[in-house]
Amino acid sequence: MLKPIQIGPIRVEAPVLLAPMAAVTDVPFRRQAHRFGAAYSVSEMVASAELARARPDVVRRAAACDANTPLVIQLAGRDPAWMALGAQLAQDAGAAVIDINMGCPAKSVTSGQCGSALMREPDLALQIIEAVAAAVAIPVTVKMRLGWDGATMNAPDIARAAQSAGAAMIVVHGRTRSQFYKGQADWAAIAPTVAAVSIPVIANGDIVCPASAQAALSQSGAAGVMIGRGAQGQAWAPAAIATFLQTGAMPAPPSFQVILESILELYEDSLSFYGAALGARIARKHIAWTIEANAIHLSQQDRRNARAALCAANDPRTVREGLRALFLQQEELAA
Repeated sequence: MLKPIQIGPIRVEAPVLLAPMAAVTDVPFRRQAHRFGAAYSVSEMVASAELARARPDVVRRAAACDANTPLVIQLAGRDPAWMALGAQLAQDAGAAVIDINMGCPAKSVTSGQCGSALMREPDLALQIIEAVAAAVAIPVTVKMRLGWDGATMNAPDIARAAQSAGAAMIVVHGRTRSQFYKGQADWAAIAPTVAAVSIPVIANGDIVCPASAQAALSQSGAAGVMIGRGAQGQAWAPAAIATFLQTGAMPAPPSFQVILESILELYEDSLSFYGAALGARIARKHIAWTIEANAIHLSQQDRRNARAALCAANDPRTVREGLRALFLQQEELAA
């Protein structure tokens, strides 16, 4: 079911993309996704004004990534001039694609009339896309929702305008902003957007496994899928889903030893990238998700206890030893 897509000059052989997630798809996590074979990932959302003011920490967090995959930086904002300047600086920092955030439902974002709030202002959204596309020589993509609410499902209209303004790809989350993450994503509701444009449209929302990815493609007619929360604690999920959609064969899950190596690499990468104290705190959520998703031979209470113990530990040696003991126990229980 899966065919390559073209995003400007960039060819993505297996369009199973890793979604931008604030405080999740940071550099250490994206490196692990690429380690397992993810072909395309998007940075955490970056406020265009912050990037344009050249805050060193913002630029560093957005721009660093694996050189073997295209660097995609997502920008958020509502001022076309700031968005254009932020896009130029992202391009100068090495971005291969700029993604415009018109889908984030968080109140902290929409209260500033950014993210999915832009779907209530399609004329302004078009101005932003035009300004960003004119400011850079690299592809521009747009991530949105079905609309602000059930009465304003205007994704097809905005996608059509975005294509005319120069957008190279559209991602649609199968919910409205008013739904946040409640209920089930409506993949069939993405189909009108697919029909409205000739550029690739990617389906997003509740795609967590090969079966849900296949269903999303079938119901939406999209050219690919984007994996968000389904990759938390499972950095290999995008590559595994891509393998299934390309070959029809269900890939074997990684061994407990490989999972251990991955989370230890992410932990060390976080300590190095952010500094020891901050890196240890940031890595805790990834450790917790990894335990929850993969310590399958423990009871729910035992998983909860393991998460609490390792996430409370301040000594990196204690964390490393605790992770090794936990996954060694998983190997023994699986034998």
